[in-house]
Amino acid sequence: MKEMKQELNTMQAVAAFQPEADRLFYSANHDEILAGATTDIYFVKTLEILSHLGRENAQVKAEIFARRDGIFAGIGEVKNLLQGKPGIELWALPEGAEFHNKEVVATISGPYSSFGLMETVILGMLASSCGWATATKEIKEAAGDYPITCFGARHVHPAVAPVMERAALVGGADGASCILGAKLMGREPQGTAPHALMLIVGDTVEAALAYHKVMPNGALRLVLVDTFKDEGEESLRVAEALGDSLDGIRLDTPGERGGVTTELVKELRARLDIAGYEKVKIFVSGGLTPERVRVLKEAGVDSFGVGSYISGASAIDMTMDIKEVDGKPIAKRGRIPGIRSNDRLVQLL
Repeated sequence: MKEMKQELNTMQAVAAFQPEADRLFYSANHDEILAGATTDIYFVKTLEILSHLGRENAQVKAEIFARRDGIFAGIGEVKNLLQGKPGIELWALPEGAEFHNKEVVATISGPYSSFGLMETVILGMLASSCGWATATKEIKEAAGDYPITCFGARHVHPAVAPVMERAALVGGADGASCILGAKLMGREPQGTAPHALMLIVGDTVEAALAYHKVMPNGALRLVLVDTFKDEGEESLRVAEALGDSLDGIRLDTPGERGGVTTELVKELRARLDIAGYEKVKIFVSGGLTPERVRVLKEAGVDSFGVGSYISGASAIDMTMDIKEVDGKPIAKRGRIPGIRSNDRLVQLL
């Protein structure tokens, strides 16, 4: 993929820009984002008109506010986007902070030409990450002290999967399975083995023994037990084969077989305990919501893998308003002129 050299700040530049015909993926690369290729065209028109009027460097102050309560995430990308732009000052909530509907979460000051083109990009970075972080917070509040791992990468485009799983860690997830998402937060990715391993090997115990032999000592011995046989029978077979090395069993029973129910969890917990495997934990994944996490936790589940509830979370709409131009308070109708103060903001640039 070729590197973009020119910022798309005029209609002529936009007309000349052509994505290469043989590009492999439809997602924007870093250079394209920085050049403005993912912005809305009306910001290009605005900048070109202001340039015609000699007003492109008007000193403006803008505030960003959220349309509902949530957890703040994604501001690191915004900081990197604006880093080095002439005259920019950025204030924002700390990442991971809670915010409320209509609260100012960030302010940007400087020449309009330094950030106006990037309004779409800035709002998108914040809206998506805040939505994912907020959904994770809801799951984590339901789980309490019980660990949750984000398994959401398969539900979103791979270009944004690491952004999503990083946001989940900001929102309180204890782990993430996406390699890049975890690494971006200085964590190691977490996960066991999928049904593919069991299906190809042909037997759960044989696959579990191979996993135990091949994986490094630090990897959890957590084994899927719903591929071939009754979950209770398979759990005991695996526990007997791995003995004290078995950390836990994982349930991901499909909806076609009734899914993971509280009754199933209680049965497995009882059968494992009676057989002397009280230390074997029960890990559950598949279609989890805060409500299901609460009831399954009460039934005896020890940890959770959550995918679609996090990855499918709605973005939290963010709005950027210019509230000051050349030192004079201003606002569109319905808004109060001048930047609203928020003493929780910290200076990033």
